[in-house]
Amino acid sequence: MSRQIDLFFWPTPNGWKVSIALEEMVLPYETHLIDIGAGDQFAPAFLKISPNNRMPAITDPDGPGGTPISIFESGAILQYLARKTGQFYGSTERDQITVDQWLMWQMGGLGPMAGQAHHFLKYAPAMTPPNDIPYAKDRYRTEVARLYGVLDRQLSKHEFVAGDFISIADFSIWGWASLWEGQQQTLEDKPHMTRWLEVLAARPGVQAGRALFAEKRADYTKDKDAQSELFKRS
Repeated sequence: MSRQIDLFFWPTPNGWKVSIALEEMVLPYETHLIDIGAGDQFAPAFLKISPNNRMPAITDPDGPGGTPISIFESGAILQYLARKTGQFYGSTERDQITVDQWLMWQMGGLGPMAGQAHHFLKYAPAMTPPNDIPYAKDRYRTEVARLYGVLDRQLSKHEFVAGDFISIADFSIWGWASLWEGQQQTLEDKPHMTRWLEVLAARPGVQAGRALFAEKRADYTKDKDAQSELFKRS
């Protein structure tokens, strides 16, 4: 039996990617909370695992060759877990290439753009002094809408993002896409994305990964100390 993977986690869309994957893959894991509002991501012990001071990260005691390995960056973690288990990566090399394309689309596009939308629509106006920047709000809101249009068109042709099989690409996208309302988006013109969101939300593994320490999720718009840690330039 596999030994427990150590998951360094906080309940955010990036953290959910890995908690969902671990649940879906039925891998044993132990959660270590990295409170990003308290600055845990800057602790020296955590920086040894994740030098970019971002969670999630994992340590697998059963790494390649039986040697422990630590991995940071959510996309790299998902690829590692998919290779390790042979799950959620398709069954052919062509499948894996398609999965990687959509995983990179999330990592380089949807995640950063949706994150900036959340920042400028929700957090920046609540700062002291307020940073209510109409251009930035419109820029990121519009780009997220464009990306969701791309996603909807892809899902009009396939049941899941990379084809007719669920994959780590779906896990990587779902967390951010599930927060579409906070990004000031609409699903009225995106029936395929709507269907996909509902299909994933009904899966027990997705539900369990999303629920992991959900009670810790906080509204940082009113917590100035937490904001200083979240947006620290370090």
